[in-house]
Amino acid sequence: MYDVVIVGGGPAGLVSAVYALRGGRSVVVIEKNSFGGQIAFSPKVENIPGTIQISGAEFADKLVEQVVNLGADLELEKVTEIKKEDGIFRVSTEDGNVFEGKTVILALGVKHRMLGLEGEEELVGNGISFCAVCDGAFYTGQHAAMIGGGNSALQEALLLSEVCSKVTIVQNLADFTGEKKLAQAIAEKDNVEVYFSTVVDSYLTRDGALTGLRLKNDVTGELFEIAVDGAFLAVGLQPENEPFAEFAKLNAWGYFDSAEDCLTDTEGLFVAGDCRSKRIRQVTTAAGDGAIAAMAACMYLDQNA
Repeated sequence: MYDVVIVGGGPAGLVSAVYALRGGRSVVVIEKNSFGGQIAFSPKVENIPGTIQISGAEFADKLVEQVVNLGADLELEKVTEIKKEDGIFRVSTEDGNVFEGKTVILALGVKHRMLGLEGEEELVGNGISFCAVCDGAFYTGQHAAMIGGGNSALQEALLLSEVCSKVTIVQNLADFTGEKKLAQAIAEKDNVEVYFSTVVDSYLTRDGALTGLRLKNDVTGELFEIAVDGAFLAVGLQPENEPFAEFAKLNAWGYFDSAEDCLTDTEGLFVAGDCRSKRIRQVTTAAGDGAIAAMAACMYLDQNA
């Protein structure tokens, strides 16, 4: 029996663990993919207080090390169900294990959003990728496309520009939504071209692999094609909260409808991080949620001791 069961091993979940452990509570963190969350795939992070620059992977490793040193149990399993009986939460996993806890913090994060085009799912791993850190080297000396214009897209495009002969950015808006510093760095790259107000109309393939993109200019309606060796999607993220809607109400977009206090309609269950309804989703706001949720869980435990 744990005092706190945390579902999700990204910054929100790991910071929750830090605060709960420092509060003298027993903690297990259950993560389905890899500890560290989306931040682990960022090649360079410059917006963490007190740190000029650090890779996302290094930051994630430091968080995990901190949690382990404080005494948390870490489990790499996928949570499939939560039940609450007689005031105790029972968290079941795909592997058939059940973790019991007096409280639960859901820090589920989000997954990559896709364009929803025909044949897209089959092209993942066959020309479509999400992580330049992971897959960029496969396109060394080749032409890669980056779909999106936010911070993640621009960071990934800059990384690709160091190994690819050419990078084409396709942005559906008239300008980038990422930071001006990143946009300026993109403008200084000779091997990066940008199509604004343009969307991907369809994928071009041969023998099940991506060979190019059919693009559409949203202003003129013009359709045209470009040949690429690979495409990276950075068009946003989406929650996977539906399996737990019984315990925490969802908003119209599928995020947990919880305020800054990270509370839910279920006593003893809290939510934290990108899975929660919020305006700003950054590593610092995820960490803030983690601290708030953990302290709320500790307060609940004190009140129900």
